[in-house]
Amino acid sequence: MEKERETLQAWKERVGQELDRVMAFWLEHSHDREHGGFFTCLGRDGRVYDDLKYVWLQGRQVWMYCRLYRKLERFHRPELLDAAKAGGEFLLRHARVAPPEKKCAFVLTRDGRPVKVQRSIFSECFYTMAMNELWRVTAEARYQSEAVDMMDQIVHWVREDPSGLGRPQLPGAVASESMAVPMMLLCLVEQLGEEDEELAGRYAQLGHWCARRILQHVQRDGQAVLENVSEDGEELSGCLGRHQNPGHALEAGWFLLRHSSRSGDAKLRAHVIDTFLLLPFRSGWDADHGGLFYFQDADGLCPTQLEWAMKLWWPHSEAMIAFLMGYSESGDPALLRLFYQVAEYTFRQCYLGADSHPPAKKGKGKALAFTFVRDSLRSTDCGAV
Repeated sequence: MEKERETLQAWKERVGQELDRVMAFWLEHSHDREHGGFFTCLGRDGRVYDDLKYVWLQGRQVWMYCRLYRKLERFHRPELLDAAKAGGEFLLRHARVAPPEKKCAFVLTRDGRPVKVQRSIFSECFYTMAMNELWRVTAEARYQSEAVDMMDQIVHWVREDPSGLGRPQLPGAVASESMAVPMMLLCLVEQLGEEDEELAGRYAQLGHWCARRILQHVQRDGQAVLENVSEDGEELSGCLGRHQNPGHALEAGWFLLRHSSRSGDAKLRAHVIDTFLLLPFRSGWDADHGGLFYFQDADGLCPTQLEWAMKLWWPHSEAMIAFLMGYSESGDPALLRLFYQVAEYTFRQCYLGADSHPPAKKGKGKALAFTFVRDSLRSTDCGAV
């Protein structure tokens, strides 16, 4: 037990150093001081290679800055709060493009003109998270009002009338549900209900509905987590029905673990660990080279996504969170060993041309690799995280 605590402490320090390094990179290179908001298409040296602004990334960065400002003393710094507020005000001015439906753009020009709108809820979800966190750190009611209004609009689209998303009901389209939709709604339920009894009660039933919808994606007698199912929770035919995304399933797993913890449901926790943590990891881990595949086909056929064999940074981050959370909730040392396995691979591969340890000098390292190729011997610089 003592060795286990020492190892966990070492990883905590290592991840903390990485957080400091990554934050220093974004603080130095991503702020648009002319128009507000953030540059997110950055090379490893911090140079901006495209100044388009993706609304979901703007929302995530506002959320992250506020969250760190609120939760960690070393980030309780005025420049972080000022940047978050500038990003939030940029979103308030420009993100919504289709009143009164409250639809957000998917991508904006540098000065905030809409370029593209997606027929989905995800820009709006990250907009909601950003506004709620801004309210928590500023106590300005207008941010919370915006968050709750958008949350109610999202719920309306998902559960009552999706026509405002602009997605036509074509006769040949298969009626299906992506796991991403109830998963993101469950994330919003957690976000808005945190330390807020009124909103927690208001969205409690929605949280249970989301959990049930996510659990429908466990198919084939509990042996596979499928990304898409029919609206009544049955497996779909063809590539759409066989599609699997191991990292996404692991992410859904830790959302469900938080839900089971809030509701005190130990049986659900055990089921989630078995199905949303262990199943996708066992099927998605590359036994030859290590790392999680991006996409898979449940029958072992060739996925239609040509990038299926890539190993992106984000699924490995989700896996590390999921296994640590599973270990914290259950105390099962096997989950801790899986965290070590994923973490060692990830930190070994994410530094281009570097050894397995982060640079010793905080704030001066380059951005992490975004994509690992299949043989794990090279990394590709498809972006920065």
